[in-house]
Amino acid sequence: MRSFFGKSCTSSLPKQNASYGSSASEKDFKLMSGSMGSLKIPEAVPPPDQDCQRLKKAFDGLGTDEDAVVWILGHRNASQRRKIKDTYQQLYNKSLIDDLHAELSGDFRNAVLLWTYDPPERDAKLARDALRTKKKGVKHLKVLVEIACASSPNHLMAVRQVYSSLFDCSLEEDITSTVSLPIRKLLVGLVSSYRYDRQLVDTGIANSEASRLHEAIETKQYDHDHVVWILSTRNIFQLRATFECYKQKYGHSIDQDIKSCGNGDFESVLIAVYWCIAAPAKYFAEVIKDSVVGLGTDEDSLNRAIVTRAEIDMIKIREEYSKMSKTSLVDDVIGDTSGDYKNFLLTLIGARV
Repeated sequence: MRSFFGKSCTSSLPKQNASYGSSASEKDFKLMSGSMGSLKIPEAVPPPDQDCQRLKKAFDGLGTDEDAVVWILGHRNASQRRKIKDTYQQLYNKSLIDDLHAELSGDFRNAVLLWTYDPPERDAKLARDALRTKKKGVKHLKVLVEIACASSPNHLMAVRQVYSSLFDCSLEEDITSTVSLPIRKLLVGLVSSYRYDRQLVDTGIANSEASRLHEAIETKQYDHDHVVWILSTRNIFQLRATFECYKQKYGHSIDQDIKSCGNGDFESVLIAVYWCIAAPAKYFAEVIKDSVVGLGTDEDSLNRAIVTRAEIDMIKIREEYSKMSKTSLVDDVIGDTSGDYKNFLLTLIGARV
């Protein structure tokens, strides 16, 4: 498995230093306020220069103190991680990202790097990676759906700005040049939108647009301009009301009717759009479940789901996961991962201090 972070493997460098922060307990940490995220932050967060000094110490000498990396970065929010990166550059005239890449390895390194990037840069790189993959099918394109439909309008706009800055072209241009119709039309509409981000619902619009969506599904005109316009411009609360109205009027949810009409690539992407809007926590619980079932583990999907949602709705995702699986998310992460990689993921989902 290869991603933009480098080749994946499961080995890690030996630990030489004593475990960092072993005296802390659960009471010394708090969940992010006003969030359903699982990230736990110390009640007293050290200043960035202190975190940088401890990270530098973890890198120095023979081997790497991976416990220190997990302990520090795994308990800092996006704003705090950004300050650590900036301070590290100022103190040592070196990139923290570069040092992490050099000092860590395998799936652990991939997950830590994904976590350490600013969220807009992280998602811009994920989008670029998805559009440059040589994999068959459309599973990789669902990354674009997640960014467009399961994040805030301001975040999506930031991702587009960073994408243009990093890759000298717009996200829309890259989609147009790499994705074929009719999926191209839907994805361009989704990523170029800026939805109203407050809870405003018009029941009359929900009723009429439910009828339009039903007609399009019945006639298999999924890429009709009306469908793309509705899905890419209406605010999330309005769309959820439309989806509920659809179910009440026609006796089935939209995704059920799409499945009954076909199981092609476009239908698969359209169903992902539906779930990212209607119930993102359930969608990502399914992504994680699919990444760990069967032989082997899809670490790319596992990393993406946990890293991108840890500060947003991982508590809900853990609840949804328990509903759809006989085991807990914590148990499945323990069963499918190991070592520092396992410890880091457990830290992000709030199961390890």
